[in-house]
Amino acid sequence: MAKSTTQFVCNECGYASPKWLGRCPDCGKFNSLVEEAIAPAPKAKEKGAFHSYSRPLPLSEVKYEKYERVSSGISELDIVLGGGIVRGSLVLVGGDPGVGKSTLLTQVSAHLAKEHKVLYLSAEESCSQVKLRCERLGLNSDNLLLLNETNIDNAEAAFLEAEYVIIDSIQAVYTDALSSSAGSVGQVRECASKLMRIAKANGITFFIVGHVTKEGTLAGPKVLEHIMDAVLYFEGERTENFKILRAVKNRFGSVQEVGVFEMTGEGIYGISDYSALFLSDNRGEAAGAAVTPSETGNRCMMVELQTLMCKTAYGLPRRMPLGIDFNRLVVLIAVLEKRCGLPLGTQDIYLNAMGGIKLNEPSADLCICAALASAERMQPVDKYTAIFGEVGLTGEVRAVNFADKRVNECLKMGFKRVILPAKNMKACEKFKDKIELVPVNYVSQMIKAVFPK
Repeated sequence: MAKSTTQFVCNECGYASPKWLGRCPDCGKFNSLVEEAIAPAPKAKEKGAFHSYSRPLPLSEVKYEKYERVSSGISELDIVLGGGIVRGSLVLVGGDPGVGKSTLLTQVSAHLAKEHKVLYLSAEESCSQVKLRCERLGLNSDNLLLLNETNIDNAEAAFLEAEYVIIDSIQAVYTDALSSSAGSVGQVRECASKLMRIAKANGITFFIVGHVTKEGTLAGPKVLEHIMDAVLYFEGERTENFKILRAVKNRFGSVQEVGVFEMTGEGIYGISDYSALFLSDNRGEAAGAAVTPSETGNRCMMVELQTLMCKTAYGLPRRMPLGIDFNRLVVLIAVLEKRCGLPLGTQDIYLNAMGGIKLNEPSADLCICAALASAERMQPVDKYTAIFGEVGLTGEVRAVNFADKRVNECLKMGFKRVILPAKNMKACEKFKDKIELVPVNYVSQMIKAVFPK
């Protein structure tokens, strides 16, 4: 009987079994056993043989490796990647079905095929379907090679002939090293590891499409993201034309970068003027809306925050933020109640960041407080007023980074007044002749400045 080359290992406790079990006998967890390949035992060396080893190098002797970057043909994608595509890197693009992952990578592969040899491995679609998409997008190149294959071992020879490879998708390919079906945890991990070895050994750049779960995270083991050099999330509703590409990991650039795209019948195009996406035309007319300059990577964008309050029909009021951390919203509501005396304990509060963007930095705290105060008082905030600053539990307004860059963006967008932390005033004094600067130390001072009456 042939010796088995795979085993099933529990992800929770590490228990190994020669066959799959529904429940781990050691820790009792269900569906935690994952198939893994058994590495061959190292050969025993003869007695007295020389043992080779890798010599560590001092930092001064390490040679600096210059990474070559190539444009993808889409400026917004280049910005998210940190300036372009790095040769020999692995880029994982995740997103919901139908968000535009394949369309984006098809346009990138067609642009790269003008000067490089590109292979598009489609494991979910036939070659004719990919060609139809290329014709719809108006793309054509003889250097763009199409391959319909699900076995990654059979496609390895084709990988070595190309400079750029698109894998669509990692959940649809498999390797013969494991007997489990494509898309399982073991298959995804083994295929990703094999692609990583091919990329680093031969300098081939891989773009890998990944599916997401219903919670919005990438499907498969977490090691899939650890292996990749860059992990990008393509976000947006199917019914909306605007999409957002976010970098959550990038070894060659900033992880705060965000790219804005528009989906059309002719393809996906980057949007450089995104003020219409994150700002509404009738701001300043209704209560509960305020604007803050948000710093994302190397760019600053104006984002409008909108709130809605309704008297709760139940004993426990609801808090529903979109684009803002839930716990952060709860803390700011408590600060407004305790430090400013706003009665928010009996109100259902809904908060939304326009355009579907997610604000993770604390500089939006003061703007959230202004929007909540506006909704509670039913008084609109002036449309030409921008607000930023971090809020502490004592009600103090703390300084934030890149204050001068935020004020400069407000000036370019036509705003006339900026409410900012007093500790950032020194860095922004150069703009006091061009725009009105209102420094505040506490949230209560901000409310008096926004609503003087």
